[in-house]
Amino acid sequence: MKYLLSTVLLAALFFTQSAWAKLELRQVPQGVNLEGKRGGRMDGAPWHSGEMKGKVHVLFYVDPDLKDLNNDASEALKAESFPREKYQPLAVINVAASRLPKFLVKSSLKKKQKRYPDTIYVRDNKKVIVKAWEIADENNNVLAFDKEGKLFFIKEGKLNPDEIKDLIELIYQHLDS
Repeated sequence: MKYLLSTVLLAALFFTQSAWAKLELRQVPQGVNLEGKRGGRMDGAPWHSGEMKGKVHVLFYVDPDLKDLNNDASEALKAESFPREKYQPLAVINVAASRLPKFLVKSSLKKKQKRYPDTIYVRDNKKVIVKAWEIADENNNVLAFDKEGKLFFIKEGKLNPDEIKDLIELIYQHLDS
């Protein structure tokens, strides 16, 4: 009887946590807080995923070793000149995924910040988002969220030209909704 009860409880816990953590389209993901040793904004201020409301947000979750993998997507989004009051790009750097020394990662980020000054830059020092949202580690992920914080686009790895066009079309749809 104890074995059966333990098995049922473990199964319930497993399925509840899996359903709770996994990213799903048209759903707001589990809240994630990056502060202190876990990470945060480049100026040291904390960042919470709940901030992704009120505007359409495109979040690049990036292994620093693959920082240029989706430059074509970044450039295409920048070229669209989405209205700043409706659109916010984010770059979350998966610092723990890099084999590079932290000073090189920081130097690389400064260059990106100059190229994309409207982007909010955040550090994830402990793979918090990888674990909470079950996204690809040591990769370059692109996620887009509507004004309510619901996920409407996700791609792990390099976006091809058709996927970039699809993302742009989806952003326009969500800007006007």
